[in-house]
Amino acid sequence: MSKDFPSIEDLLKKSVPTATPVSTSSTSLPTEKFEEKMTAIHTSEKETEAQKEAAAAGVGYVNLVGFAISPEALTIIPEEQAKALGAIVFLFTGPELRLGAVVPNDPKVKELAYQLGERHHTNAQVYKVSAHSLEKALELYAALPKITATSKGVELTDEELAKYRAEVKNFATVQALLDKASTTDVMSIMISAALELNSSDIHVEAGESGVKMRLRVDGMLQDVANLPIEEWKKISSRIKLIAGLKINVTDRPQDGRFTIFLKEEKIDVRTSTLPTAYGESVVMRLLTSEAVKLGFEALGLRPAMFAKLKKEIEKPHGMVLTTGPTGSGKTTTLYAVLQRLNKPNVKMITLEDPIEYKLAGVNQSQIDHTKDYTFAKGLRSILRQDPDIVMVGEIRDLETAEIAIQAALTGHLMLSTIHTNDAAGAIPRFLSMGVKPFLLAPALNALVGQRLLRKIHEDCKEEVALDAETLARVKAVLSEIPQNSGEIVNLDNLKFFHGKGCEVCNMTGFKGRIGIYEILVMNKEVEEAVLAGNVSEYQMREIAKAQGMVTLAQDGILKALDGITSVEEVFRVATE
Repeated sequence: MSKDFPSIEDLLKKSVPTATPVSTSSTSLPTEKFEEKMTAIHTSEKETEAQKEAAAAGVGYVNLVGFAISPEALTIIPEEQAKALGAIVFLFTGPELRLGAVVPNDPKVKELAYQLGERHHTNAQVYKVSAHSLEKALELYAALPKITATSKGVELTDEELAKYRAEVKNFATVQALLDKASTTDVMSIMISAALELNSSDIHVEAGESGVKMRLRVDGMLQDVANLPIEEWKKISSRIKLIAGLKINVTDRPQDGRFTIFLKEEKIDVRTSTLPTAYGESVVMRLLTSEAVKLGFEALGLRPAMFAKLKKEIEKPHGMVLTTGPTGSGKTTTLYAVLQRLNKPNVKMITLEDPIEYKLAGVNQSQIDHTKDYTFAKGLRSILRQDPDIVMVGEIRDLETAEIAIQAALTGHLMLSTIHTNDAAGAIPRFLSMGVKPFLLAPALNALVGQRLLRKIHEDCKEEVALDAETLARVKAVLSEIPQNSGEIVNLDNLKFFHGKGCEVCNMTGFKGRIGIYEILVMNKEVEEAVLAGNVSEYQMREIAKAQGMVTLAQDGILKALDGITSVEEVFRVATE
């Protein structure tokens, strides 16, 4: 017992019944009084019996009749769960928690105590209580205040949304809508435009002469409209009000969120404000469900790569890592893998920062630095939940890396991301963290490097002739594709395409995105290099090419040959 709570046992001692002589003569008492006395005797006997059972079981005992149970303790487990298990939290001080149960040695009660201890970072102990004692304690739930669920969000009705979407035919029409909109309508128009134009982020930035609205579409920011500078304070205040931010705070950054309730889905909007020279800049990120709707088959993997990665993720244990810069689609790839592996007989747990998309059938946990709930500590707790598959948002440090590797070596399939430029750079990154080579080598299954490319807009797609310098560069990339890669390329009569631009794609020539990938699979040569303990990115890249790995740039050019993207876009995103 903690020394900080000397009064806990004193409180519990007060609950132990003391025997008092009771006369059972029916001649000296009225019938009602006699029945009360007999009930008291019976109750006292039951409590004495419970106390003896507690001593025999080696657990503490408490009588909850008249015990002062705080609302904070009572609400730790729901009333329905308390009734079903015959257990109730009767004391919670922070470092200490006490759970009273009719059957204290019930495995379900013991598991509940363990979970409560882990969840609340407290010392949880189980005490024996009688059925009568528990019944009286359960009556306290009725006195708890009822919490009414409230909705803090912008509810766009189907009619309102249909009205704006019908008018947002392309980027050019957004300005006309905003010019005639009230302050209240501006917010709805911006969100409707973002949804209709498949934007991931809304940027509203105050400048010297006005306020600019931009949308990030297919990873690129595009100018959409301008707002009058004199109205910006009112508009930003409304955004803050909806996002739960402080309206009167304009001199420091703030972060909030709100929810858009649509008929077919619920969209979370993460909102960030930042003070600038001419006012505040606001960014709203729309977390739509598109990322989780993308199936494993639709990621854009070429047949040989698809077969290779499919084989690795279907192994019962080991690590599969995606790597690339922020915004390269790593999370989407991991979600697609989780969706493919999600079966009723498999337990899947994720640890994310933050949880951006909800996955049905997957236990998702969010780290919280304010409560010291980090990736490393969260991963330790996850492994005690008996998972089959674990996804950790990112491996950032040695502690997380070592726990993840141990998990991969002890029968778990571990999915995660690591920040390096390509697949070949992941192993040197692990080694530079201090990971032991003899643990890393058997733990790794595959490393997936990736980027996102914009797809040519089919409505304005046309064939294009490359200049001599670009064509020579393309042929050099294609000629380096390993013969054992499974890809067959004819360097004669190469045809390429681009989008000439139209109103629908805002004259960009692109619409939508697709991934390009490179997959490094563990084999004898890679394992030997890892065990050497001092391998460079260059060495790993050479080993990868020898095993037939197609690089990011090569995969991109192959997709350009298929007419999916343009050569210019490939060289913008990936270079050899």
